Amino acid sequence: MSKNTQTLYQHGTLALLVPGLLAGTQTIGELMHHGDTGIGTLTGLDGELIMRAGQVYQVNADGHVRIVGPEEQVPFANVHYQDDRAVGKITDQNFAGIKATILQVMGTSNVFYAVRLVGEFDQVQTRAVRGTQQPPFGTLAETAKAQSVFNATDIAGTLSGYYSPAIYGGATSPGFHLHFLDDEPTFGGHVLDAKVRRATLYLQEFTDLQLHLPTGNEQFRQEQFNTDEVLRDINQAEN
Repeated sequence: MSKNTQTLYQHGTLALLVPGLLAGTQTIGELMHHGDTGIGTLTGLDGELIMRAGQVYQVNADGHVRIVGPEEQVPFANVHYQDDRAVGKITDQNFAGIKATILQVMGTSNVFYAVRLVGEFDQVQTRAVRGTQQPPFGTLAETAKAQSVFNATDIAGTLSGYYSPAIYGGATSPGFHLHFLDDEPTFGGHVLDAKVRRATLYLQEFTDLQLHLPTGNEQFRQEQFNTDEVLRDINQAEN
């Protein structure tokens, strides 16, 4: 059976993380039936996930990289079947320059894209949140404060993730949501800053977003979301 490379699959929404709905509501095994590449987090906002070539890695708050088992669960994640194409090179750009260049190549800010930048970096700064596996969970803002920040220089690896149009803010993180994993892999996390030396940019455009909601979770069903609070806290936590 052919794989659907036109659809970006998402379990959960970033909005549900804001009030602290951090319980795992889908297993990694189930998630990976919908793609082989992506990003996410584990139950309790525990660390940062990077999926590549069907393998799932976690970067935890101690900076350790490990392979994640199929029985572990996510409250939020994105995956897709990789079918991207090389669209050019990026050299000697800081993080703002990287994002500006990608937007220019995309030619639109109203379409979902998978982003992959593979090569050598002068500097990468990442973070990983120290979550908890058991309730009660804190809010997104509270949990995000318990993060560790990591720095690497002269490193080869892949910066990957997604671009989401601003009009879908709340369901997604508006703009770029990018994680990094080096070639070893021994270093990674949610990207806070980066300076690329030379790398190849790959893009994949999606025609569809498949949003899977945790309808079996009673707390999600009863939560009254505050739109202003959702967008404010997502912006603070993701940047």
